[in-house]
Parts: sequence; C-alpha cells; structure tokens
Amino acid sequence: MTATVLVIFGLVYLGMILGGLPFLQLDRTGIALLGAIAMIATEAVTVEQAARSIDLPTVLLLFAFMVVSAQMRLGGFYDWITLRLSALPVTPATLLGVLIAVVALLSAVFSNDIVCLAIAPVLVDACMRRKLDPIPFLLGLACAANIGSAATLIGNPQNMLIGQTLHLSFGAYAVEAAAPVLVGLVLTWVVIVICVRGRWQLTSGALLEAQPEFEMQALNRWQTAKGLGIALVILLSFLFAPWPREVVALTAAGVLLMSRRLHSSRMLGLVDWELLVLFMGLFVVNDALQRTGLPAQLVLWAASPTSSSSTQQRVAASSSTGNGTPESACL
Repeated sequence: MTATVLVIFGLVYLGMILGGLPFLQLDRTGIALLGAIAMIATEAVTVEQAARSIDLPTVLLLFAFMVVSAQMRLGGFYDWITLRLSALPVTPATLLGVLIAVVALLSAVFSNDIVCLAIAPVLVDACMRRKLDPIPFLLGLACAANIGSAATLIGNPQNMLIGQTLHLSFGAYAVEAAAPVLVGLVLTWVVIVICVRGRWQLTSGALLEAQPEFEMQALNRWQTAKGLGIALVILLSFLFAPWPREVVALTAAGVLLMSRRLHSSRMLGLVDWELLVLFMGLFVVNDALQRTGLPAQLVLWAASPTSSSSTQQRVAASSSTGNGTPESACL
C-alpha cells in the first residue's frame, strides 16, 4: 500500500510541476482531484478520512476572500485603479514602480490571482495606448502580486493554510514579513529596469492603436465603497478581535452576497471553484502520504544526531594525532 501511495503522490506532484500529464487532458485541478480519487479507490484513505483531511477553515477563508475580490471586480475598482495608474504623467520606470507598489498592496489584502486576472487586460490596453511595451509591466504585475501576497496571512492560499494551521498572529506575521517583502519589491523593480535598459517603447512594427477585447467595467462607487469597507472590517477584526478568521471572513462574504444590485450568480461566477477543488484534492493526497508514516520518519532521520555525532568522533580522533594539536584548530 505504501508503494501505491508513493506512486500516486509522485504522479500528482509531477503533474503539479508540469501542469499536466502525458496523454491525458488534465490540468492541475484535474490531477489533484484524480489523485484524491485514486487514494480513496485504492483504500489508502477511507471516504471519512478523506473528508476529515480537508482543512475546512482554510477552504472557507479562501472562498470568502474570493467573494470579496469578486465584489471589487464587479464594482469596477480594478479597472478604475489600473486606468488611473496608467494615466500618471511619469516616466515608464516610475510608472513601473508605482504599479509594483499598488499591486503588492492589493495582493496583500485580496486574492493575488484575482488581482492579476483583473488588472492584466486593462494594463495591456493602457500600455498599448501609451505606446509602451506591456511586457515589463506584466512582469512587474506578476512578481509584485506574488511578493505582496506574502505580506499577510490572507494574501494567497498558501499563507492562509499556514496561518490557520499554526494559529499565527495576523499582526505579528505582517510585521515580520514587511522587511523581506519590501526588499523583494525593490529588487523586482531594479531587475526589470536593468533588463529593459531603457527600451520601454513599442517597436515600429507593433500595433499602436489597440482596441480592448474585453468589457471594461465602469466604476460603481457604492459597490466599491462597500467592498473596501467590508475588507477594512475584516482586517480590523483579524488584528484586534478574538473571533475565528474563517467565521469573520465568511460572515463578511454573506453580507456582500445580500445585494439589491449585484446578483449572487455574478459574484459566485467569479469564484475560482477550480482552485478550491485543487486544494481539497491535495489535502486528501497529502493526508494519505502522512498515514504511511514516511514523512515522520524522514523528519526524525533529518533531526537525528547521528551525523553530528560522527563529526564529533572524527574531530576527537584528529585531535589525538600529531603533537596533540587538533587539525580543526588550523581551519
């Protein structure tokens, strides 16, 4: 059974790395789901064990912030802020820096993948209209979204899982993460600027007059204000209230769904259900591996003092040679 679990686990994570498996029309979500099904079918875990392996608070927290991000997207906030940024009368290098800072801030509060999906098409169109090469700005968007999301325990699904599992303090984590995140953002700007080497403009053969191929969402001030207000309440609750984070976020999502203007089907249609299924599938696959005992044995082996003891024995043996001076003293 252990060999079967290892094979399934290896294939699942190979598919995660490659984005698919040969001869099969599967994406990462399909691979994770199929891996979970295989674990249950081979009786590596029972249906009840699979259900218990899913960290429901993490899934609920992720779902709730997808609803909040959907509110911001339907309110036209992402389109509006991207257009405002692109219209700033600054140099391309400065524009890139402002974009990186704003995207990082948004990704620290809202789901980073939603930020990328919402901003990218508007950013490309805005760059084309300014006759700027969109590639450096898209690189800045992608890097800033990932780095900025590491600043809080709600910026990305991985941080949500870590924070929920270890019961980390929201404020304390943000303080600890601030410095490396800032350094990462500065390095991102420096590297992109160096690589571009002043070649910000589109080449003569590029299309200068771009027509947007997407429906621009007009800014709805009330819906945007409601989304920002709910997000602020969530952050303050995480910082100062003792309530469970998933309960606070889920309640906030429920409040947003009770709208007279935005139909719930539109908001739920923007929820990344595939990402939720991917996480649930990986929970089951990882739990099956844990039940083999191999991860625990690997940790014990890595933490065992065997290697350090053998090193001490070699040092002691070397100290008894020559004139009584250990060779390590010469290092």
